[in-house]
Amino acid sequence: MPQLSLSSLGLGPVAVSPWLLLLLIGVSWLLARVLAWTYTFYDNCRRLRCFPQPPKRNWFLGHLGLVTPTEQGMRVLTQLVATYPQGFKVWMGPIIPVIRFCHPNLIRSVINASATIAPKDKLFYSFLEPWLGDGLLLSAGDKWSRHRRMLTPAFHFNILKPYMKIFNDSVNIMHAKWQPLASGGSARLDMFEHISLMTLDSLQKCVFSFDSHCQEKPSEYIAAILELSALVAKRHQQFFLYIDFLYYLTHDGQRFRRACRLVHDFTDAVIQERRRTLPSQGVDDFLQAKAKSKTLDFIDVLLLSKDEDGKKLSDEDIRAEADTFMFEGHDTTASGLSWVLYHLAKHPEYQERCRQEVKELLKDREPKEIEWDDLAQLPFLTMCIKESLRLHPPVPAISRCCTQDIVLPDGRVIPKGVICHISVLGTHHNPAVWPDPESSEEGLLCTQGLLSALGTMCCWWVGPWHIVMHIFLSICIKPMLLAPGGHCTGCPLPAAEPSVLSAAGRVPHVQREGAVAEISLPLFPVDFHLFDHCLLMTEACLWDGGCCMGRSAL
Repeated sequence: MPQLSLSSLGLGPVAVSPWLLLLLIGVSWLLARVLAWTYTFYDNCRRLRCFPQPPKRNWFLGHLGLVTPTEQGMRVLTQLVATYPQGFKVWMGPIIPVIRFCHPNLIRSVINASATIAPKDKLFYSFLEPWLGDGLLLSAGDKWSRHRRMLTPAFHFNILKPYMKIFNDSVNIMHAKWQPLASGGSARLDMFEHISLMTLDSLQKCVFSFDSHCQEKPSEYIAAILELSALVAKRHQQFFLYIDFLYYLTHDGQRFRRACRLVHDFTDAVIQERRRTLPSQGVDDFLQAKAKSKTLDFIDVLLLSKDEDGKKLSDEDIRAEADTFMFEGHDTTASGLSWVLYHLAKHPEYQERCRQEVKELLKDREPKEIEWDDLAQLPFLTMCIKESLRLHPPVPAISRCCTQDIVLPDGRVIPKGVICHISVLGTHHNPAVWPDPESSEEGLLCTQGLLSALGTMCCWWVGPWHIVMHIFLSICIKPMLLAPGGHCTGCPLPAAEPSVLSAAGRVPHVQREGAVAEISLPLFPVDFHLFDHCLLMTEACLWDGGCCMGRSAL
C-alpha cells in the first residue's frame, strides 16, 4: 500500500515568489483601506443623523439636481430653507454627504474656524485651478498669508482713487452704445452682456493698463474669459466629468484648455514686457512716470512687491493673482449691478428717490462728474444696493471641508471629512433671520438694523481677501451707476420673475431669455447719473455691507 506524504499532496516546501508577496501585501493594504473607509462612512452616517434631510431624488443620485441653477431651483432652495431654517443634509450621489448651512449662528462655527480646520473644499474649487493657478482664491496656508500681505498695497485708497476716471470712461462708452437704442424708441437690452463687457474693460485697464476696446469690437482675451467662466459653470452640473482625465477628453475640456492657454499667454506677455521696462527705467524712475500719469496698475504693484525677507513674487505667482483678479472682479460686479438695476426698474418709487438723492448731490457742480468723496454721500441708494445684494447675492454659496470635528453651538458635531456648503442665498432668504425675506420694501427698511445686529448679510463675507478685493470693487460699481452720461433710464420691467443662472458655480447671472436680462429703455425723462451712481455705490456696499463673521470666504 503506497505511503501518503505531504509532497504527494502538493503541500511540500514551496519557493514563494517575491512578486506574489508584493501582490499579497498590496491586496491586504487595499482591503484595509476599504474597510477603514467603510467604517468611517458608516460612522459619519450615524453621526449625521442629527441633521434633517429632505427626500432624495433616488438612491443613486441622492439630491443631485434638486437645486438647479435656474429660477425653479432658486424657488426650491427657498422652500428648503423655510422648512429647515438651521440647515440640512444632502447627498451628492450615494456616498458623499454635504451639510448646507443657512443660519448665521451655525455658519459662524465654520467661518471662524482656522484654515487648517476648515480649508476650502477642493471638490468645488479644483475646476478653476488650471485657469487661475495657485492665487489667493485657491491657495492656503503660509503661501496664502504671504501673498495676502504682499497684495495689500494694491488696494490702498491712494492707488484706487485714480481708477474713478477709468470707471467713468468705461461707463460712458457703454452709454454711447445705448444712446441709439434709446433715441429709436423702446428697445430691449441684454443688460448682463453689456455690463460684463464694461466691467471687463475697466478691469483690463486697471490690472494691465491695456485698452482692448472690447466694448466696441471683439477681443480674443475677453472672449476667452467669458468662455472659461461658462465652461466651469457647466462642468459643475456634470457630475461624471468631475474627473479631469474624462473631462479633457471631451470637446468642452479641449475648449477649456485652449482658452486657458490664450489667457495665460496674454498675461505672461504683459508681465514680461513690464519686467523689461523696470530694469531699463529703474524703480524710482518707473514710479515717477506712473505718478505723473496718476495710475499704478495691479501688475505694477505685484512686480514691485516684496515680502519680509525681500523676496519678490515669481512670474507664475503674478499671473495667478492677475487672472484671479480678472475673474473675481468682472463676474461678481456685473452680476451685482444687473440685479440692482433690475430691482430699481421694478420699484420706480425707489428709483425716483435715488434719482433725487443723486441730483441733490450734483446740483451745484460743473462738470457733473462723480468724485471719490461722493461715494459716502448717498445713504438711500446704499440701502437699495444692500437690499438688492441680499435678495440676489453675487456669490450664492461657498464651501469648506472639515479636517477635524467641528462642534456647533447647539451641541451637534460636523464629523471630520464632511463638506460644509454655506448657502449665502439661503441665509439671505431665511425667514428665521429676516422678518419677510421676499419683501423688498420690508427688507429695505430692516437691512441696516439686522446687518448691524446679526451680521447676517453675507453676500460678500468680510475677510482678508474679500477686504482687499472689495475695496477695489466698492469704488467700481458706484461710479458705473453714477457717472455722467446720457438721458435714459430703466423703466419698470414686466411682471415676469427673473431667471437665475450660476457661472463658475458661484455667481447668480441673469438668464438671457429672462426678464432680468432685458431692460427696456423708453424715451422717458431719465438720467444715466442714477445708473452710474448705483454701479459705484453697489461696490461700496459690497465693501461695508459684508458679513463680519470671520475669516475670508475665498
